[in-house]
Amino acid sequence: MARKYFGTDGIRGKIGRYPMTPDFVLKLGWAAGKVLTSNGHPLVLIGKDTRISGYMLESALQAGLVAAGVNIRLLGPMPTPAVAYLTRAFRASAGIVISASHNPYDDNGLKFFSGDGTKLPDAVEEEIESWLDKDFKTVSSDELGKVERAKDAAGRYIEFCKRALPNNVSLKGLRMVVDCANGATYHVAPDVFSELGAEVIAIGNVPDGLNINDHCGATHVDGLCEAVLRYRADVGVALDGDGDRLIMVDHLGQVVDGDEVLAVIAQHRHSEGKLQGGVVGTLMSNLGLEKAIRALDIPFHRAKVGDRYVLEQMNEYDCQLGGESSGHIIVRNFITTGDGIIAALQVLRAMRATGKPLCELKKVMSKYPQTLINVPTRQKINLDESVPIQDAVRQVEQQLGSRGRVLLRASGTEPLIRVMVEGEDIHETALLAEEIASAVRAAA
Repeated sequence: MARKYFGTDGIRGKIGRYPMTPDFVLKLGWAAGKVLTSNGHPLVLIGKDTRISGYMLESALQAGLVAAGVNIRLLGPMPTPAVAYLTRAFRASAGIVISASHNPYDDNGLKFFSGDGTKLPDAVEEEIESWLDKDFKTVSSDELGKVERAKDAAGRYIEFCKRALPNNVSLKGLRMVVDCANGATYHVAPDVFSELGAEVIAIGNVPDGLNINDHCGATHVDGLCEAVLRYRADVGVALDGDGDRLIMVDHLGQVVDGDEVLAVIAQHRHSEGKLQGGVVGTLMSNLGLEKAIRALDIPFHRAKVGDRYVLEQMNEYDCQLGGESSGHIIVRNFITTGDGIIAALQVLRAMRATGKPLCELKKVMSKYPQTLINVPTRQKINLDESVPIQDAVRQVEQQLGSRGRVLLRASGTEPLIRVMVEGEDIHETALLAEEIASAVRAAA
């Protein structure tokens, strides 16, 4: 059964527009509760980012869950990976994050984690959706769920993150700028790094409900680049609104993206003999990453875009490391989802162990120029059945030959078709990507 509401990263949309309305979220909470209560009287954790709409959705969600007989612990503002970790730590049946990740403040969404801290399987999401079509019925008063606030959730996650760095490794003497995107990491990320010894200059750490991801964080790194140079920092870390991705900046003010972060961690772990099972990237991963990993004689696998699919392949090939160009990095021996803080600590560990700055470590890979064009769509397009689009793709592929590749895919979270062309020359890739984008616009 095709899912109607769940995308690759939960349910997401504009606040006040269906399905991001209180009445839908109330029913969604009840539907999820009906699925969960089939296995007893469950406990569910609820965390959120700093969007002003989080209060409204949190109230609606917990009302629906309680009406189905689910007990709840509220975590308050908490990064997505923290909810994944705490769901396991509390032995909860599920964890739910109210967040739209890197999107602007007037969007919001819901992500679900299973009891083992992984994204829900497609079959469970489909079962939840099936309950949305049924009549809402509240359980009897003696079966209603109870709600309490979790104690020291932030402190528990901070200690968990610190354990990702060995006790004999200190960040003392390291000056770093940490951009929290005015999001869910504002009260945890600076403490993690400073308690490990770093001198931390925090920016984007004063959320007001409206400024999350607003010209800050992992999707807007110009401010971080400037701050790293201004404060003469050794490194910069930019997290997104819910803390599950990162982009880094070296001491020269140069951006280090998710592919380069993955390459740095992979090389260091490989040098220590601690890289298990290879590395998993995605269809969007730069060809330079694949070549760098294979040059180290490490297996490289490509998954569909989305951290749930990266984790699936990591499990299949028993890999401990995987991620996306956007900065979702999964270090599976620590956590089961993308975690910007954990990933940053792995890079800092490599810097400490080698004595090399990040600008040197990232040279392990040479990036191939990529052009990515997001084409908004008004209607769903079957890319495989559109003759004009496929003709455009074939023409570009013939021109590139073995010098590059083309990727077309529909976004799982936004009404967009993503057109990506990768090759040896940035000017050529830009022209070829625009040829395909024009065909998509005509069909949209």
